Amino acid sequence: MSTQVDGVRRIAVLRANALGDLLLALPALDSLRGAYPDARITLLARSWHAGLLTNRPGPVDDVIALPPVTGVSEAAEGHRAPEGLFDELRRHRFDLAVQMHGGGRNSNPFVRRLGARVTAGLCSPDAERLDRWVPYVYYQHEVLRYLEVAALVGGRPPGGAMDVFEPRLAVTDADRAEATGVLGEPPPGLVALHPGASDPRRRWPAECFAAVADRLGRPVVITGTGEEREVVEKVAAATRTPSVPAVDLLSIGGLAALYERCALVISNDTGPRHLAAAVGTPTIGIYWCGNLINAGPLTRTRHRPLVSWTVACPVCGASGVDPNAARCPHDVSWVAGVSVDEVAEQAADLLG
Repeated sequence: MSTQVDGVRRIAVLRANALGDLLLALPALDSLRGAYPDARITLLARSWHAGLLTNRPGPVDDVIALPPVTGVSEAAEGHRAPEGLFDELRRHRFDLAVQMHGGGRNSNPFVRRLGARVTAGLCSPDAERLDRWVPYVYYQHEVLRYLEVAALVGGRPPGGAMDVFEPRLAVTDADRAEATGVLGEPPPGLVALHPGASDPRRRWPAECFAAVADRLGRPVVITGTGEEREVVEKVAAATRTPSVPAVDLLSIGGLAALYERCALVISNDTGPRHLAAAVGTPTIGIYWCGNLINAGPLTRTRHRPLVSWTVACPVCGASGVDPNAARCPHDVSWVAGVSVDEVAEQAADLLG
């Protein structure tokens, strides 16, 4: 029986979180586009999403940047939806509203207030039910999770080779011009290192990144955000290989263009690894085992995740695999057990 909704002209999709989250949802957005080729797909997200996706080829037609709303577009408590927000959103007359944002405790009430004819998405046990829903269980790969959501309303996984399940992001001429204008023409064989991560427990030690760079003997660029400047500078100081630190120099589109020109990107489990993979560059990702389940690459021809099997805090022994357990206060690396030899071996193989 078909699950496609008749007469759909406007679709709202809620996905208002981080870069990696957006990229992992792109196959599901492509699936929605395939099911509703003539509908307008509006992403309800943040201002940076609008900056990245406006005028970029892909499944999203436009972005509405939401104000800070706790549990929807803002993690911090105390941000209520502004007066009039839902009146404004309902004026778009969405036929279909799809929640691709998480378990739904905060996001499902938000989606229901959009006034769409049909709502669909994820539901944790404590979440308000949508018209069509699948259970939210923490340990599930995010790409497959959101493809399952798209299937609720007629979306189908893309056909063809297995690698079509990997997210794809188009790089524009403007992106390439930005990257070249800031950093110049990249040297042949350039390798990018991204030693940061929003969660310090996901960071492979800086000295390990430096040691791999020295083994490869390739030109190196070290990327990072402003919050990651310290670790970028630490890697640059530790490596004997000439390197270019690139901290907050490029927009996300410019960074995509830089990665597109790289022979390899070596990164922690973070948005930039997903970005590099989405523009077709081979990657090595340093993963904690739990994160690999949810966000690891689905294919291995061009992407090599190396896995730490640490399941408890190295300091206090607190569980890392129970999603309901409170986070302990320690920020030591949970992935330090991945060896330089392992990464260097996979890098040599990918660089051929």
